[in-house]
Amino acid sequence: MQTIAVVGAGLGGLVLARTLQQHGREVVVFERDASRGARKQGGLLDMHQEAGQWALATAGLQDEFRKLIVPQGEDTRVMNKHGHLLWDEISDPAAMHRPEVERQALRDLLIDALKPDTIRWNSRLTGIEPGAVAQGGHLLRFADGTAFSADVVVGADGANSGVRPLLTDAQPAYTGVSFVEIGIADAARRHPACAVLVGSGSLFALDDNMGILAKHGGDGRIRIYAAFRVPPGGLPARGLHLDGVSPDAARKAIARQFAGWAPELTALIMACDDGHHVRPLDALPVGLRWASRPGLTLLGDAAHLMSPFAGAGANMAMQDGAELALALVRESDASAAIAGYERAMFTRAEQAARQSAQGMDICIAEDGAERTARMFRGMPQAA
Repeated sequence: MQTIAVVGAGLGGLVLARTLQQHGREVVVFERDASRGARKQGGLLDMHQEAGQWALATAGLQDEFRKLIVPQGEDTRVMNKHGHLLWDEISDPAAMHRPEVERQALRDLLIDALKPDTIRWNSRLTGIEPGAVAQGGHLLRFADGTAFSADVVVGADGANSGVRPLLTDAQPAYTGVSFVEIGIADAARRHPACAVLVGSGSLFALDDNMGILAKHGGDGRIRIYAAFRVPPGGLPARGLHLDGVSPDAARKAIARQFAGWAPELTALIMACDDGHHVRPLDALPVGLRWASRPGLTLLGDAAHLMSPFAGAGANMAMQDGAELALALVRESDASAAIAGYERAMFTRAEQAARQSAQGMDICIAEDGAERTARMFRGMPQAA
């Protein structure tokens, strides 16, 4: 029986571990966080039928997943900077095309589905020694001085993967778009006009190479991303000096960027009452591939980091995890299983990364609202 080590307890790594355990395989997950609650896990995710939902069904968790769905989370609105509604899609929750679920709740579901002590928390990877184990395995070393021998190592450790350098020199690069994340807690009670404007799902207010992207969470909070197309380090050049400033100063500085936009849109920014986080969007090269190596592979952002404009990141990671698990179960030769998984993953990832890059260029554009509405209508884009 081969020992499989998964580096990273994100959604993809957890799906991999759960599916392997269903088939009686030995797996250990190493996570640098001290506990499951060490970091906030973000807001709502839409689960695609062919990817995230399929992965959860493969992991035997479809029924439990359905209990976590946030009703009407799929609703989508597109407005231009004048507040004119160009697209208003009301979803059918029963259709289950892309139901929404809170990332934290989904991660908790996957963690609780694992055998006790599968995850070794507070395990920060410091190095991997290839070939240090019989038959081509690897020796993983951690910051606390411990080590672990594994026949198969899977890097599920995100954008700054510590496993990826063993397979490729590729590194994430800035896409040209940066987000500033802010939010409105208890929006329906404290700021009802903002809650009505956003609706029960998502609002994309776009134009001028900027955007106000708002999403209603199942906890009543509206998570907002102010998006800007800027060069690396370009936010200060726009007057957005956000380091160390108070929430009030940050709100005002962000709102000034949207001078001339409809007041109901800038009101979303001024209603925000929590901290802010600057998030430059990075991506790995579209079409990234590497030569397959025995006992070593990647999944999720470690393999194909892309911008969020295709909504594919979490779904791709979970599909990766399920497909890799099934390959390892089917094949008696782990190297053949990994090579087969990678061939299929490379093709899927390249298509999704291209769609993501195209989606970003459509949304964050001078005429972003019109272009995005055309995209939702399935119409060709103007030259």
